[in-house]
Amino acid sequence: MLRTHRIALLFNANKIFDREVITGIAGYLASTRTAWDLFLEEDFRARLSGIDQWQGDGIIADFDNPAVADALAACRVPVVAVGGSYESATDYPPGVPYVATDNFKLIKLAYDHLIEAGLRNLALFSLPEAQENRWAQEREKAFCRLMRRDKLEPEVYRGQCTSAPLWNEAVEQQIAWLHSLPKPVGIIAVTDARARQLLQACALAGIEVPEQVALIGIDNDPLARMLTRIPMSSVIQGAEEMGRTAAHLLDQMLHGVRLADTRILVPPAGINVLASSKHERAKHPHVMRARHFIRQYACQGIKTDQVADYVGISRSTLECYFRQELGCSVHDEILRLRLEAAIAYLDRGDCNLTDVAIKCGFTSSQYMHSVFKRELGCTPRAWQERARGGAPALGLPTLGIPDLQA
Repeated sequence: MLRTHRIALLFNANKIFDREVITGIAGYLASTRTAWDLFLEEDFRARLSGIDQWQGDGIIADFDNPAVADALAACRVPVVAVGGSYESATDYPPGVPYVATDNFKLIKLAYDHLIEAGLRNLALFSLPEAQENRWAQEREKAFCRLMRRDKLEPEVYRGQCTSAPLWNEAVEQQIAWLHSLPKPVGIIAVTDARARQLLQACALAGIEVPEQVALIGIDNDPLARMLTRIPMSSVIQGAEEMGRTAAHLLDQMLHGVRLADTRILVPPAGINVLASSKHERAKHPHVMRARHFIRQYACQGIKTDQVADYVGISRSTLECYFRQELGCSVHDEILRLRLEAAIAYLDRGDCNLTDVAIKCGFTSSQYMHSVFKRELGCTPRAWQERARGGAPALGLPTLGIPDLQA
C-alpha cells in the first residue's frame, strides 16, 4: 500500500490567490497516485503558534506573510514556499524551495495591454508600504522599470489601507488623485480589490471608464467582478499551476530529493479583458458620458430618456450624437450591454433563464429569447447548452446592435 503523508497547507482561504493555489494542489493529488491527509484552516494565521512542532510530514505555505517564514524557520519537516517573486535574489527565504508568481510579467502583461489600447499616460494604484505588502512593492518596482525603459516618469499612488473609520477619507483621496492625472490614463491596480475601489471612486466622481480612465486589476477574482457595475479587466495569475508545482516539489522531497533554494517562477495565465480597459478613441463628451451611465445601469432597466436626463441634453440631441459617433441608437447601446451581460451569465453554465433575464434588465425571458434569436440566431438555452458542452463560443454578429465584440 502507498504511504499516506500528513501535509499542512498554510493559506488564507479567504483570498482568491490562495484558493487557486489550493485548487492546483488538489489537481496534482487527483492526477497522481499521491496520498495526502491535509490539515487546512480557513485562515492559517489563527494556527501559526506551534506550527514548527507540526507532527506531520510536510508543509506548503504562503510566504507572502513574513510571519510565516519566521514561524517555519526551525521547522523539522520539508517545507515548500509559495509567494510573489522578488527583484533581488537575497529577498527569497534561504534553504527553502520557492514557487513564485512572476510579479514582473504580471505587470508587464497589464502594461502592454494598456499600451496596445493606445494609452500613453499610465499609473499604478498600489498598497501602503509594509512587510506584509512586499509583493505589492515588487509590482511597483516592475512598473517603474517598464516606465523608465520607455523614458516615462512613473506615477505610483499607494493610498490608504481600507478601514471603516477612514473609508470616506480614503475615497476622497483616490478621487483627488484621479482628477490630478492627465487624461486619458490607463491604471494598473496591484489587485482586483484595489481596482474595484478605483471603479467606485470613478463612479462617485463622474469620471468615464474606460474613456477617461482605463483600469485593469490582477487576480481575476469573480467576487470583485460581481461587486462592480462596470465589468472589470484583470490579469489571470498562474496560481493553479503554482499549486501543482508546489505539490510536485513537496512530493519529491518526501521521497528524499533535495531541493533547497530551488526557485520556480510561474508566468501569468493571460488577461480577462472586459469593459473597464477597452479604451477607445475620444468621442463627443455627451456620448462618453452617456455610455459611462449605460455601462453602469443597463441591466437595471434604464430607458433612453433616463440616459438623456443624466447627460443633461434632450433625447433627440443625444440620439443624433449616437448616430453620428456610433452608428446606432441609445436603445441599441443599452440592449448591447444587456445582451453581453446575459451571455456572460450563460457562459458560466447552470443558471435559470428567467433569473438571467431579470438580472440583465430584460422585461421578460420571452423578450430575451426574441433578442437572442434576432441578434445571435439561437435561443438563450441553445447558447447555454453549447457553453455547458465546452463547444467554441458562437460568433457575435452585429445585426441590429453594432459592435457586439467591442
